[in-house]
Amino acid sequence: MIRAVRRPALAVALAVVGATALAACTTAPAPAPARSQGPAGRVDPATRPDLKAFYGQKLKWTACGDLQCADLTVPMDYAHPANGRTFVLPVARAVTTGTAERIGSVIANPGGPGGSGVRSLLEEGMAESFTPKVRARFDVVSFDPRGVGGSSPALTCGKNEEPTDAATGPTPDGTTPEKTAAEESAAEETAAAAADPFFPRSETERADVLAEAKREADACAKASAGILRHVGTEDVARDMDVLRAALGESRVTYLGWSYGTSLGTAYAEQFPRRVRAMVLDGAVDPALDWSQRAVSQGLGFRRAVDDYIASCAEVAGDSCPGSTPEEIRTLVEGLFRKTARDPLPVDGDEYGADASTLLDALVLSMYTPEAQWKDLSEALADAGRGDGTKLARLAGAEDPAPATDEDAESGATPDGPGTETPADNSDAALQAVNCFDVPHPRDAEAYWKTLARADEAAGRYGTSTVTAALTCKDWPTTTRKPHRVSAPGVPPVLVVGTTGDAATPYEEAASLASQFPGGALLTYEGFGHTAYGRSNSCVTGHVDGYLIDLRTVPAGTTC
Repeated sequence: MIRAVRRPALAVALAVVGATALAACTTAPAPAPARSQGPAGRVDPATRPDLKAFYGQKLKWTACGDLQCADLTVPMDYAHPANGRTFVLPVARAVTTGTAERIGSVIANPGGPGGSGVRSLLEEGMAESFTPKVRARFDVVSFDPRGVGGSSPALTCGKNEEPTDAATGPTPDGTTPEKTAAEESAAEETAAAAADPFFPRSETERADVLAEAKREADACAKASAGILRHVGTEDVARDMDVLRAALGESRVTYLGWSYGTSLGTAYAEQFPRRVRAMVLDGAVDPALDWSQRAVSQGLGFRRAVDDYIASCAEVAGDSCPGSTPEEIRTLVEGLFRKTARDPLPVDGDEYGADASTLLDALVLSMYTPEAQWKDLSEALADAGRGDGTKLARLAGAEDPAPATDEDAESGATPDGPGTETPADNSDAALQAVNCFDVPHPRDAEAYWKTLARADEAAGRYGTSTVTAALTCKDWPTTTRKPHRVSAPGVPPVLVVGTTGDAATPYEEAASLASQFPGGALLTYEGFGHTAYGRSNSCVTGHVDGYLIDLRTVPAGTTC
């Protein structure tokens, strides 16, 4: 499952920057056909009478900090748009610095699923991921997908009040019951034998995991029952076409990172002749089923951690928690065994840092090595000395500061639409979209079989991804199926793949590029998640040339 939201401000601040500018010759896109059809001759929704009010709306821009913000209204159910049920989506834009040379708008999605485009523009500097060359030609526009962030209504999965382990969890008075000597011995033997708490093997362990997954699914169904079936990526792509029309654009120029590649693919399939240019960076392959995705991502993270161990000295220098790769690997494996039995103490946290904390810290640190590997190295060194505080901090590093109750109640600020600071609901959106977009089996046995395959391919990085997917077992069904891209008539699409990308492995980028008619693959040889905005001048030059001049990237281009 894709987890990370693109954090452009951090990435740009710490990446090696020095992009060489390319000359811009194109002044405006060619006019699009008056009528567009997608697969199977689907009629352009812009021509449907029952969608006329949505496609005809004009955005009312107001100042929000240094940017402009507005609201976009879209039907909740595109099959029944006149039933009165809608989503209101916040939209933000950074206006181009070169009005005379303006080509149009570039719509950007930061990833997720569950990433707030408005937050990424307003607070995280997503516009700065684009070079001054691109900023001189385009407004940078983003929006909160339906159900996400400041969307109204927004997804929530409620609160799970039940402990995950009744035998060892806190008692009603807040204390933790003591284990007997026999229980302690059995627990140590089990941990020593498995050395992996992410692979439930016994019937009891599997029953516990299934019960927890069902509690999570039930909590989401109860809290978001009215919108749960309406937050899939295909509907978000339809919303993006309504946004295109509201922006006054005949065709879309788009850049999506990570999950944003799924959104871009869905748009290209439904509106192939509405695409001017499309960059998909950190690609998700729509042809993979749920189990293939789980194994692919698990393998990606395992390889990334191996890259960290092998290349720590090169990236993190003296901070490395060992003088050789062998020492670092021994430390990491020893910490997994230790924390599976006995969590490390954490300042201000009575529960400490367990094996899940360690795994989360490792996984989240694989997204931007240039920014995170030094901190990870210091955290591992501290953990080796018995202190899990820095590990716990890294494990929660992707979670923005929660809004206060007062923020949640007050909604919009006096600065106008699009400037509200909603409570973060990215976890709920991540779960909802991942489960709804890709069908998952109802039979638990299918997950246990995949666990064995994931364990063989990627160890704990694979099995943890499979167990995370168990929540989808009890999710509402979807008619969407794994498939190869069908986008006849779409212009050349540029797919960017990073060879050391863990969250969206390079193989998926290569596969996606091959599925688009005229698709081009731009390879970045490096570590980390995605490339544009955090890699090098070679990647930047090719992407900028494509966005501005529609200049195609030759086959086999590597940066």
